[in-house]
Amino acid sequence: MSQDRAKIKYLSSALPKEKEYDPFIEATLQFERAATFLDLDPWIYQRLKYPEKELTVHLSITMDNGRAESFTGFRVQHSTVRGPAKGGIRYSPNASLSECKALAAWMTWKCAVLDLPFGGGKGAIICDPLHMSENELRKLTKEYTLAIRDLIGPYKDIPAPDMFTNAQTMAWIADAYSQSLGYFEPAVVTGKPLHLWGSQGRAMATGYGLFFVLQEACRYLNTEIAGKKAAILGFGNVGSSIAKLIHRAGCQIIAIADIFGGIVNLHGLDPLEVEKYVSRTGTVVGFPETEPVDNETLISLPVDFLIPAACEGQINRENAHQVKAKIVLEGANGPTTLEADSLLQEKGVLVVPDILANAGGVTVSYLEWVQDLQRYFWSEEEILERTEKKMKKAFAEVLAVAEKHRLPLREAAYILAVSRVADSLAALGRAA
Repeated sequence: MSQDRAKIKYLSSALPKEKEYDPFIEATLQFERAATFLDLDPWIYQRLKYPEKELTVHLSITMDNGRAESFTGFRVQHSTVRGPAKGGIRYSPNASLSECKALAAWMTWKCAVLDLPFGGGKGAIICDPLHMSENELRKLTKEYTLAIRDLIGPYKDIPAPDMFTNAQTMAWIADAYSQSLGYFEPAVVTGKPLHLWGSQGRAMATGYGLFFVLQEACRYLNTEIAGKKAAILGFGNVGSSIAKLIHRAGCQIIAIADIFGGIVNLHGLDPLEVEKYVSRTGTVVGFPETEPVDNETLISLPVDFLIPAACEGQINRENAHQVKAKIVLEGANGPTTLEADSLLQEKGVLVVPDILANAGGVTVSYLEWVQDLQRYFWSEEEILERTEKKMKKAFAEVLAVAEKHRLPLREAAYILAVSRVADSLAALGRAA
């Protein structure tokens, strides 16, 4: 084992073996590995370990049945050292402040890996959007925007869609924010509809980013996408996008799962047909000529590519030893726990980490923000060309750190990201 590897390995033991999964603990331990490797100054370490701001808001709206209900929301800004905070807003009954803190931190490092002029942010509302009408969601979104409007803005904090939010949600936010200005300001959010100055290529952005990175990972392993098999855990925007792209490239997808269940067909699935089925039924479950499959079985299938594209902690100490894939391509944020990471490394699995792999979304969000600020817009071809260039450059930079220090890609990505933010902070001289 190299000295560099030994220097950070001991931190793995810091994760409590029997503790319930906490995303912010995971995010903090990942940061600490890089901070220890880089031997950060104590004041920089403390500044980057915790979010800059955490806001909790309580929202009340009148539901369609006439009953008033209250909801809790959050907005976290992890870092604004390198630019305005950037991060999505999710609606989920399982949303929490800890989750927002973790996702905001991961966004800081993701933006730094891609060398974007952003820091990390994240927002959420605890609600069940599947059981709410569009009118109720509109009211809730407007109330949430008014509650956090002092935090957000084109040069302060720029929200985007996430779990169970979409372009319409961003339009509502932009409208509520703009009413206080007296004019429409599209640059306050990204992921907007095209007719409200959203960007070409945004819908498939994260999928394209994953695809570009998978191409580079295959090139690194001296293989290719065509002729391989894949399983995808999650079939929302990210999962469906990467499914269509790798299918087009000649990869056979044998299993797909969503929040309601999974399907498997060892002879292959056509993601275009699955997508049509989901648009009619709301789930992949019951797709013709498939067998049901649970998440644990899907993770253990004999595939070349395993793509977790749903939520945090999907690959963990309980199932990591069952992974047979050669490449784990992280479409979700934080889908692999630290303990699982170690197990996958021992098995020789190449894990392409979230802060690199799924950065296509924030890259196109950056391009949308730039277009909105200058009121000048590019074609989809130009957007994809710029995205591909940035994603492949980032992969090469992470790989260079990994090979230089004989480290896994995740640790290399964190070292690159933390060093960039730390260098910026040191140059500003913001010591307490």
